[in-house]
Amino acid sequence: MLLDHRTYTVRVGTLRKQLALYEQHGLAAQKRHFGEPLAWLVSETGDVNTYVHIWVYEDASDRNRRREALSKDPEWIKYLGMNAEAGYLLKQESKLMSPAPFAPIKR
Repeated sequence: MLLDHRTYTVRVGTLRKQLALYEQHGLAAQKRHFGEPLAWLVSETGDVNTYVHIWVYEDASDRNRRREALSKDPEWIKYLGMNAEAGYLLKQESKLMSPAPFAPIKR
């Protein structure tokens, strides 16, 4: 099992706009290719201009295959353009992680 932990940082005052843009135009395409995320989280403390989503893959090959398919999805391509035009996103950090043997995650 491979977990893709992604943290996004947005400009101050744009978090709700970014979430709405993604929910309306990007989420369906990602779910179509990746399935349901393990988590979709918004920061309550610390850097409050961040959100996290975690996607689960069988392994690196599964992740690569699914990401390749997403990159060709017309709905996703349109969303990426809208996202770039909106300019809310400042940075993205991705961490590929594996659960510890005792982690309470269904494998």
